[in-house]
Amino acid sequence: MKAQVSRAVGELSAYKTPFEGRVGSNGDVTNSDIGYSPSSLTSGDLGTNIGTLNSDGSGQLQVTMGGNAHPDVSGLILRFDRNTAGQWECVIDNTGVASIWRSSYLPPGCQL
Repeated sequence: MKAQVSRAVGELSAYKTPFEGRVGSNGDVTNSDIGYSPSSLTSGDLGTNIGTLNSDGSGQLQVTMGGNAHPDVSGLILRFDRNTAGQWECVIDNTGVASIWRSSYLPPGCQL
């Protein structure tokens, strides 16, 4: 399960660079803008944008574990938050899987 969470975080992280290219465009960040391809470990699809860009330059990238992920981590929300200074932070929301979540699943550099 830890390997699946780490893999999904790594896949999501790859979209930070193309997201940065959209900052300052004063527009939405669509899946096509960042070259998003849904992972087999998440419930994402091409029709639902994973990125949000705010007018102040802050934003986020977010997916939910699902698909072929282990049932114990299905429903886990993985997010990268971008502040106005352009710094990214990995945040894991385990609310949907809190009863079975283990601290050992948390990838390095991410926080709950």
